[in-house]
Amino acid sequence: MTDDIGTSKAPREGSLDAPTRHPIGWEEVDFFDEEQLDAELRRVFDICHGCRRCFNLCDSFPRLFDLIDEADTGELDSVDSADFKPVVDACTLCDMCFMTKCPYVPPHEFNLDFPHLMLRYRAVEAKRDGVAWNERQLIQTDRNGRLAGKMSGLANWGADRCNKLTRPIIEKIAGVHRDADLPKYAPASKTFVRHAENAPPPVNVAAPAHGRKAVLYATCFVNYNKPDMGVLAHRILAKNGVATTALHPSCCGMPQLEQGQLGEVSVMARAVAAAFRPHVDAGKDIIALTPSCALMLKFEWPLILPDDEDVKALSAATRDITEYIVDIAKNEGLVEGLSKLPEPVALHLACHARAQNMGQKAAEMLRLIPDSDIKVIERCSGHGGSWGIMKDNFDTALKVGRPVVRQAKESRYIVSECPLAADHILQGIERQLNEGQTVPSRSYHPVELFALAYGLAPEFAF
Repeated sequence: MTDDIGTSKAPREGSLDAPTRHPIGWEEVDFFDEEQLDAELRRVFDICHGCRRCFNLCDSFPRLFDLIDEADTGELDSVDSADFKPVVDACTLCDMCFMTKCPYVPPHEFNLDFPHLMLRYRAVEAKRDGVAWNERQLIQTDRNGRLAGKMSGLANWGADRCNKLTRPIIEKIAGVHRDADLPKYAPASKTFVRHAENAPPPVNVAAPAHGRKAVLYATCFVNYNKPDMGVLAHRILAKNGVATTALHPSCCGMPQLEQGQLGEVSVMARAVAAAFRPHVDAGKDIIALTPSCALMLKFEWPLILPDDEDVKALSAATRDITEYIVDIAKNEGLVEGLSKLPEPVALHLACHARAQNMGQKAAEMLRLIPDSDIKVIERCSGHGGSWGIMKDNFDTALKVGRPVVRQAKESRYIVSECPLAADHILQGIERQLNEGQTVPSRSYHPVELFALAYGLAPEFAF
């Protein structure tokens, strides 16, 4: 290998350069070639075996290292490729190995991207074998939200983990662990988009940031499951002078990405990007309300559809909700009126927020609250979207989340940028309680606490 002036140099042990990612070549024939996939798995796994910095991130790496250590030679050459599947199945696509641990990510010459290699394996598997019927139904988030919203009382009754009648049936049919907490559904008349259309908050024309215009990407979770979070975000922005509307063309496709269904993700990406393009062209900011969706719009879609102009324009215009509020604070300044929170906060930084490479925006935002007492936790909760609720994964998900639980359980406010992760942490706390201790009644998104500090949530039970 040579440097820029042609002199020889040895390969570097690790890289100090910022990580970069290559487009996902899912439209190329070689992407689905199983022999080439196996060769790449063996190349990457051998590098991981020699490094082992990621041993404490998720269960993929302990499974890989145990597989090699227990092999006849103690090396990868005596491991059967058929035994790789449990390693792949344990990956939640959290991206933390790529973003925080691995010294060999691009532009290093080893060119190692473990999460996207796991994604490729799943894409090959999905193309060859298909995706199980129950898994396909679970990830139809928009359809499920529309249907469940029409009978939300019945749907929430049946999904309650205390329901000993329905949850064993759901476990048997859908493969969802009977003890996994599932999100509740809002009535169809009370989705976030409908609320934003029918009862938009007045925009504060005296705010320093007045003149900003934005569109909130409602996301399927906020729209159908947690509309209050969107309502509060809408109020915070309006108080700070931002004229905002809400839009939800469809799901971002993260659940489909987890299953390796890249073709379906591309269809969703094109449709959503096209729907937002007029707003982007009008100079409006696009704000995603959950970090996984922000990650898809900002980073994953441009890697799946690198030549799509709508996708590129949307990526450049998208901000995470906490990122956007911090940007207002740093530039125009926030409207005064934030009051101290009554109790300490345990703030879990969601993996997909960290993967956006934007810094600790949720922590920065909450520290804008006077005299805030924030304990920041930078470890994976173990939930991994739909991964963590499945019968085969639930106990592992709780195990992975134990370090977070140990740090969070003494705090009154359990907060995460990912609402699913926050509820998963609560479940972990519940299992670690000593006699006489009680679990907090609910978890929070940072925006909900920010609205509480602003006095913008009088009708919500905090």
